[in-house]
This record gives sequence, C-alpha cells and structure tokens, in this order.
Amino acid sequence: MPPPAPPTELVPSERAVVLLSCVLSALGSGLLVATHALWPDLRSRARRLLLFLSLADLLSAASYFYGVLQDFTGPSWDCVLQGALSTFANTSSFFWTVAIALYLYLSIVRATRGPRAGHLLWTFHVVSWGVPLAITVAAVTLKKIGYDASDVSVGWCWIDLAAEDRVLWMLLTGKLWELLAYVTLPVLYLLIRKHINRAHEALSEYRPILSEAHRLQHHSSMVDKKLVLIPLIFICLRVWSTVRFVLTLCGSPAVQAPVLVVLHGIGNTFQGGANCIMFVLCTRVVRTRLLALCCCRPLQPAAESRAGWPPRPATTSSTGDSQGPGWTPRELPST
Repeated sequence: MPPPAPPTELVPSERAVVLLSCVLSALGSGLLVATHALWPDLRSRARRLLLFLSLADLLSAASYFYGVLQDFTGPSWDCVLQGALSTFANTSSFFWTVAIALYLYLSIVRATRGPRAGHLLWTFHVVSWGVPLAITVAAVTLKKIGYDASDVSVGWCWIDLAAEDRVLWMLLTGKLWELLAYVTLPVLYLLIRKHINRAHEALSEYRPILSEAHRLQHHSSMVDKKLVLIPLIFICLRVWSTVRFVLTLCGSPAVQAPVLVVLHGIGNTFQGGANCIMFVLCTRVVRTRLLALCCCRPLQPAAESRAGWPPRPATTSSTGDSQGPGWTPRELPST
C-alpha cells in the first residue's frame, strides 16, 4: 500500500451535511425503536431483528456525529474511543442486516418455524454482537484504531493509517463484511422474491373472487418492490466508502474529491434513516398507526384491516401444523 496521502480537509458545508445525516439517522432509528415499543402486536421475529439493527445504527450515528463534530486532526483518547464505538456499531449493523435477510430466507423459503427459529435468533445475537465486539477489542488492544486523516472516513477515527498491517485491519473491522454483504443480500432477497412470486402464482389459481385476488396481487407487488429496494439501498449507501477505500489503497488523490467525501459521509451515517423510510414511512400498517397517534385520533379498524395483509389460506397437516405456500405476511418487516 502506498504511503498515506495528506489529510483530507473537511469544509464546514461538508461537515454540516454529514452531521445532518447523522441526526436524521438517529431520529429514524429512534422512531423504529419507538414503534416496536408502542405496538406489541407488530413485534414479529423479523421486526425484532430490525429493532437490534436499529440499536446498532443508533450507536453508529451517535459515534459518527461526535467524530465529525470533533474533526480529529491527530491521535487522542477520544479518537480511539469514538473509533472503537463506530467500529463495533458499524460492523454489528452489517451482521444484523445480513441476519434479517438470512432469517427471511430461512423462514419464507425454507419454512423454518418454532424452536428452530428461536435458536436461530440466539445465534444471530451471538454472531452479530459477539464477532464485532471481539474484533473491536482486539483492534483496541493491539492499538490499531486511531487517526486516519479522513482518507477512509469523514472526520471520524477508524484504523490508524500509520499501522503497517492497516489494510488487514480495515478489512476485519468493516470492509470484509461490507463486501460480503454486497453479494449476500442481493442473492438472498432475489431467492425470496422468486419464491414469493411462485407462491403467488400458485395461490392465484385458487382465488375465484376477483377483488380478493386483486388485493393479494397489490400486496405481493409491494413486497416485491421492497425486496428489490432493500439490497439496492444498502449498496447505494455503502458503495462510496468502498470506492474511497480502494482509492486509498491505490494512493489516488481522488480520495479527497468533495463529492466522494460527502457521499461517503451520508452513506455511512444514514442507514438508520433509510431503514426508517422503508419500514416505517413506507409501511402502511405502521404509517397508519403513527399518523393516528400524531393526530391524537383513534385508529379506524377498517384502516387497520386495509393496512395489513390478507389472510393466508392454509391447510392443516396430520400433525396440526399450518401448511401453505411457505411464507406468511408477518414474517416480512417491510409489508
């Protein structure tokens, strides 16, 4: 790797934009946590996973906010502390994002239910909190976290660019998991989308009532769009940090381009805001309840019914388990 380039200078306008992104992300994550606390009947397993992702994004936004506000110019104790918190939260966010996709794939496509699903959630906790914590503790203990001249960040601290094995630690503390997520998320959501489309086609043969078939098609279409948007939004937000990482490895002066710096800052800090848009503002059942709460009016049962999913036709097996096309609406946090 070439020697580090001169520090990337952040102008006040760039800092303001990234700070605003941090605030919006924190508000979005907070709103997701609030909706989980307010309405117990919406606490599906998928939304519980979304809750833990929101907590990781909230910590990430807060630590990034402090880093951008300070705009570190050299190594210090709070630089290391901020770098450790953002490393842990950001890496955990990657793991929880993939965990949600994996859970949806296993529960919808592979029909994982009951105790197995519960054990899966515990596994997600161990991996999504434990692995980032172990990596962060190792990085702090070995003094790998420190000042990075904003060449692989936007004001905050991450991996010390003076470390000889900085590339290895950049991969371990974020980039490796980010690159794996670029591949894993589209594949899993594509498989889920194909399965739901096949299930919808199979169900449509048994829908003699036109209005009911139309309603099912509408909801299926909404899910279909969101299953495409979830990995697409993740990649669009995160790709700019990957671009600057590659440019830093190449020693290119383009790493300091103002447009790239701003896009990197927004992409790394706005994940909580993007999740809020997808799973609160663009989710009818949650949006309807939120509007009713803000306007201090009771929720209309008819609106609640329209906001939800049509019931799934099911048959009963000899063991009493419900059998269907292999997916249920409550398993999707984005409906």
